[in-house]
Amino acid sequence: MAAPKRKMSKARRDSRRANWKLTAPQYVLCPQCHEPVMPHHVCSECGYYDGKEVIAQEA
Repeated sequence: MAAPKRKMSKARRDSRRANWKLTAPQYVLCPQCHEPVMPHHVCSECGYYDGKEVIAQEA
């Protein structure tokens, strides 16, 4: 079985783990109703996507 030949230093170990971080979700404004929406998703307020009504909203 594979076993490490040398001890891995704390700096090398921690620098490898430094990229495990969360990023906040990005939002854009809907061009129709100007509500914050996730990119490439249908707007839940007005039902529009790419300038077209995808989901009919009740008045």
